[in-house]
Amino acid sequence: MNTNVLKVPAARLWTGSFIFIMVANALLFMVFEMMLPTLPLFVSRLGGGAAQVGLVTGIFMFSAILIRPFAARLASKIDKKYLLMIGLAICALMTGAYYLSTGVGTLLLLRLLHGAGFGLATTYFATLAAENIPKERRGEGMGYFGVGETVAVSVGPLIGIAILTRYDFHNLFFGGAAVLLLALVMTVFISRKPQAGHHSAPDAHVPIKLIERKVLFPSFLILLVGIAAGSIMSFIALYAVEKGFAAVAWFFFIVAAASFVVRLVSGKMFDKLGPGSVLVPSAVLMIAGIWMLTLSGSETTFLLSAVLYGLGFGAVFPAIQTWCVNLVEEHEHENAMASFFNFFDLGIGGGAMILGMVASAFSYEVVYNIAIAVMIVYLLLYAGYAIRTGKKKVELSQKV
Repeated sequence: MNTNVLKVPAARLWTGSFIFIMVANALLFMVFEMMLPTLPLFVSRLGGGAAQVGLVTGIFMFSAILIRPFAARLASKIDKKYLLMIGLAICALMTGAYYLSTGVGTLLLLRLLHGAGFGLATTYFATLAAENIPKERRGEGMGYFGVGETVAVSVGPLIGIAILTRYDFHNLFFGGAAVLLLALVMTVFISRKPQAGHHSAPDAHVPIKLIERKVLFPSFLILLVGIAAGSIMSFIALYAVEKGFAAVAWFFFIVAAASFVVRLVSGKMFDKLGPGSVLVPSAVLMIAGIWMLTLSGSETTFLLSAVLYGLGFGAVFPAIQTWCVNLVEEHEHENAMASFFNFFDLGIGGGAMILGMVASAFSYEVVYNIAIAVMIVYLLLYAGYAIRTGKKKVELSQKV
């Protein structure tokens, strides 16, 4: 008897289009991160104070959040690839135009436009990535797609500060614009892969959705993750100074490295075992990392907390993103990604504002204890969801 079994080759993941999408997306986030520690200094140079710094940061996220619900409507009329290119072009132009600001008011207008471009670019990058990844390898592919973002969080601020230290704002802004133009050139080589069974006419009526109801639950989970992540992004440098730790740069580098390593396996776990196999252990790792942060009495424990937190956050972000994509049809990807990113941005921005007041009134330890409590709520909500969906599956099988 012939025991040979014809094996179906695994669907190809590493195509030219996917690589261009991943790298160009990384460049977008790198420039975004380059501006985070440097724009406040530019605001100060223009005569602005702490309140104006907050406005410059907040109006950018506000604009990105407002534009994303229109992503699906726009995609029904214009090719997603061209919309992505428009978003990147806006980002490049506004970044270069920062240097022309004559006052904080002018800068706020540029940030408003930049945020709209960023909101479009991030949404269409994610949807085009999902289109170019085989469905059976989507968890793995979205994990790799997000690696660039993770690396950008680590190296972007360092590059921005290094350019400003050695040169000036002119080089910073025009250098950032040049990087974004490179990302724009890369998008030219992205090919579209429309899914079978979906044909949308160019003039099809697509409703504008503030929230995609099908992904409401995972979007709420990423909001909670955003609150916890915001506590790290916003206050870790100040916490380190308070504790007398000098290894803040190493903390971010280790978070990025741990996030990169875990995504080599977490995506495959998601594809084979489902969302719960990643969402639960990643939350536990985040809790462990933040808890160790509150107990840090030395540089060693401080950096070890970065390992645990990086493993958790690096796994949970692409897992929830992939889950959102899988819950909707191909033509609903824009709405799903808009909800995902908006909830995450709200978690980071809103959480940072509230936790900032907590830090002023109490301490950074209290801030991180709240972050732990938020992730415990996340675990309880997911446990309830898993129990409910498990019961529904049992009831359906009994009826059959």
